[in-house]
Amino acid sequence: MLGDLLVAVPALRALRRAYPGHRLVYAAPAWLEEALELVGGYELLPTPGLDAPIPAGPGRVDVAVNLHGSGPESEARLAALEAGTVIGHRTVAMPGPRWIDGIHERERWTRLLQWHGIEADSGDYRLLPPAVASPRPGATVMHVGAAYGSRLWPAERFAGVARKLAAEGHKIVLTGSAAERPRAVEVARRAGLGEEGVLAGNLRLSEFAACIAEAGLVISADTGAAHLASAYSRPSVVLFGPAPVGAWGPPPGPHVVLTDARARLGDTFAATPDPALLAVTVHDVLAAVRGLPPA
Repeated sequence: MLGDLLVAVPALRALRRAYPGHRLVYAAPAWLEEALELVGGYELLPTPGLDAPIPAGPGRVDVAVNLHGSGPESEARLAALEAGTVIGHRTVAMPGPRWIDGIHERERWTRLLQWHGIEADSGDYRLLPPAVASPRPGATVMHVGAAYGSRLWPAERFAGVARKLAAEGHKIVLTGSAAERPRAVEVARRAGLGEEGVLAGNLRLSEFAACIAEAGLVISADTGAAHLASAYSRPSVVLFGPAPVGAWGPPPGPHVVLTDARARLGDTFAATPDPALLAVTVHDVLAAVRGLPPA
């Protein structure tokens, strides 16, 4: 969900410019509030997901924008708001641009707004500086978790990278959610590192963003950590599995993508790593790190 927010930043910025006199509200799970603050100009409306109505009464919204998709679930939730204007993709009942598979998500949402007459730039993805300082400025951040098993690069490979980089003088920190802390601890143990570098489960979202914003290097699967590295122009190595690079990859900058698109199965919800991700070796990651410019 963090990644979904971050690829929508150019569209959110465009909407803020287009409606300067409006109160701007972003409907999403409550835990994203600190990340939304990095966009600027929006309030978070806690909404658990499409299984529940958006908590705003009918007729209270002037403009409703569908930055979720084009399916019947999101369309029904917006229709229930009875907004004066609805901005979305083309449906049987509503005009809009046709949905195109395979384009980059930043381009998808700016293209949507452009069709509806709103100027938008897909390159406007930078975030505001976090309001808190990084707990480990200059560190090499290895984000070892992911929302689904399909994106989990093996712990022993993360450990192999961490061990080698630590020997070369990198200050390694391991991040992830509270549920991913055991995995981060395992990586630290396999790499011969102490638990003092395991920050997984110990950071608020704003602290996590600060950790990325001030990192010397970020190594991550295709997750929110990688999108934060892009937003703050931190050197990064991004490991792709089920998601196509063309739709979710980083913008031009100090970022290297590693994957094997020919092996990709593309099942996001699979319990096991996608073959495209498993094709990436420890050597591949180390070589990519050495090819990056210094932070």
